[in-house]
Amino acid sequence: MTESTTSKKIGFARHLVAGTAALALAAGALAGTAAAAENGKFRVGIVTFLSGPAAGPFGVPSANAAKVMVDALNNGALPAPYDSKGINGAEIEAVVIDEAGGATKQVEEFRNLVQRQKVDAVVGYISSGDCLAIAPVAEELGALTVFYDCGTSRLFTENANPRYTFRTGLDAVIDNVGAVRYLMATKPDVTRVAGIQQNYAWGQDSWADFTHSLEVLMPKAEVVESQMPKIFQGQYGAEISALSVARPEVVHSSFWGGDMEAFVLQANARGLLEDATAVLTCGESAIDRYKDQAPDGMIIGGRGPFGAFAPENALNSWFVKAYTDANGMAPTYPATKMAHALLGLKHAVEKAGGGDGSIPTPDAIADAFTGATFESVSGTASMARAKGHQNLQGISYGAYKYDADAQKGMVTDVVSFSGDCVTPPEDMPAEEWIKAGFPGAKCD
Repeated sequence: MTESTTSKKIGFARHLVAGTAALALAAGALAGTAAAAENGKFRVGIVTFLSGPAAGPFGVPSANAAKVMVDALNNGALPAPYDSKGINGAEIEAVVIDEAGGATKQVEEFRNLVQRQKVDAVVGYISSGDCLAIAPVAEELGALTVFYDCGTSRLFTENANPRYTFRTGLDAVIDNVGAVRYLMATKPDVTRVAGIQQNYAWGQDSWADFTHSLEVLMPKAEVVESQMPKIFQGQYGAEISALSVARPEVVHSSFWGGDMEAFVLQANARGLLEDATAVLTCGESAIDRYKDQAPDGMIIGGRGPFGAFAPENALNSWFVKAYTDANGMAPTYPATKMAHALLGLKHAVEKAGGGDGSIPTPDAIADAFTGATFESVSGTASMARAKGHQNLQGISYGAYKYDADAQKGMVTDVVSFSGDCVTPPEDMPAEEWIKAGFPGAKCD
């Protein structure tokens, strides 16, 4: 992390503590903030990266979004149907935890949030490894937990009978099926495809879902090169050289955060992206960071209808303005996903509690959340997979374009695919669904 980024993070933390939503930043020990929730407030643990490589592009925008949402919800400032104050009439108090440090540390922090901090719910987690570690602990403790971002397909296969865990973000399968369908729609004659992924489960699974989908939907396309550098490697000269030698027309990558930005800058400087089009499943998160260091025409996604791909509706228009006014820039997809998760939580709590100012039990909230449909900054969300614990929504892709006059990135040539087009049916493994030719997919 650069000195300037560190300074921004420190300033951000101070801004959180000073906020009217009583956000309590717990960057390390939780001493001094362990009061139980008997104060009548609805306490929410917010967990996201505040330090490390994922903080700048993912964690800080997410935490900034949480602050905007909590402030506004407590003041009753959102459009209907979320214009009532707080959650179920109770003021929201957020306890913000840094996700850095790995899964073992996060499990300890989670137990502290639930058992010492007495939070009523937890919203968080970017890392798929953290989600997989937290899910069984949440079920063990009976702690209502909303995973807002992590994309691992194993979340509800390893946690096959969820009760208290929900994911309002989307499964990574959708990212990669959607990417191939976008190529079909915009570059149907592509015959040479390569990939570069981080060498751990996220990258390996993303590449498998992409290449299997390619085999079914674009059988004339040949995979000519695959590179798997270690996560957070930072320098990709050797990998870029190998990709260039293979002469691909398309280079797919599920890189995220600093790795993604470093790859784009280096590949562009070395000429790879002059001849090949990058397909970046997480690319929208850096839409205002690439500037003119990335080529127009890169294909970027926002892991669903989030960020620049969010629909035009009253909730999203309000959120974009509120977030931009508070932070000096528009929300990217991690910020939109945090707002989306908090709206889902408010919907479920108020459905369970009836708006009387009480704090419903985790069981009552879980019952209300299971299978729920709610309106959001991302459109209509439906908890229609994983026995009512996984959101079903569509995904969009578009082409990156830099507006030099406005000094701002944008997306053009957007194509959207419904959730029923890019999501496996309930109880059918993703790999089996893809290899069988996407039975049941509705892509009209």
